[in-house]
Amino acid sequence: MTAPTTPAAVPARSRSRGTGTGRRVRTTLLGLIVPALLLGAWQVSSATGAFTAVQLPPPGAVAAAGAELLERGELGVHLGISTQRVLLGFAAGGALGLTAGAVLGLSRTADALLGPTIGAVRAVPSLAWVPLLILWIGINEDSKVTLILIGAFFPVFTTVSLALRHVDRNLVEAGRAFGLTGLRLLTTVQLPAIIPAVFSGLRLALAQSWLFLVAAELIAASMGLGWLLSDSQNNGRVDRIFLAIVLLAVLGKTTDALLGLAQRWAVRRWA
Repeated sequence: MTAPTTPAAVPARSRSRGTGTGRRVRTTLLGLIVPALLLGAWQVSSATGAFTAVQLPPPGAVAAAGAELLERGELGVHLGISTQRVLLGFAAGGALGLTAGAVLGLSRTADALLGPTIGAVRAVPSLAWVPLLILWIGINEDSKVTLILIGAFFPVFTTVSLALRHVDRNLVEAGRAFGLTGLRLLTTVQLPAIIPAVFSGLRLALAQSWLFLVAAELIAASMGLGWLLSDSQNNGRVDRIFLAIVLLAVLGKTTDALLGLAQRWAVRRWA
């Protein structure tokens, strides 16, 4: 005779997964409250005449502008090329930032030699790089991706270098006791110990990449959301300006959420 199922018979892992899923759903729903309120306030402000259609086009007009570009086959091109530029620049900048951060975080000599210079370069505004990149690289895709790379490099470099200096020395000594040195010690002990800091830097770098995208697409671009912003400004299409801003916000949040999923997996796996 089969014993009746009781709550105690349910595996603890299944219960915790169910609880975690419910918590994430509630968190997502709470996060949608403010955007919904802002959308409602936007609609009310437009409908009551608090702002003119030139100053603040109604949400319906922005949606119609998006539908128009979609029907003409232009919206997908703008979204695709901007996303491609951001992902390429973010990947390259993140990899370089992780490498440089590891070198300076583990070597006091390298930090003393290179730290001040990197700190000074970090203070240069994004638009200041535009004329140099045009002169050095040209107006092709490489210059745009390079500018995004610069924006993605510094958050990863800063967080990784600082985090490595504060790794528990007992962990490092334990790794050395097992014969780990150099790169093996870094990948086996030190990097797993700073996984949360690494992903914090990566998420900051991703946000910075979207910020640098607009500056990158000022480099003689003819496609992309940054180009759509500037072209709409020149043509007085405020509805398209709002459309580009909304799409940048949605894409930025979506890619950050995906990176957040990778962070949770990495923390469970290594941290």
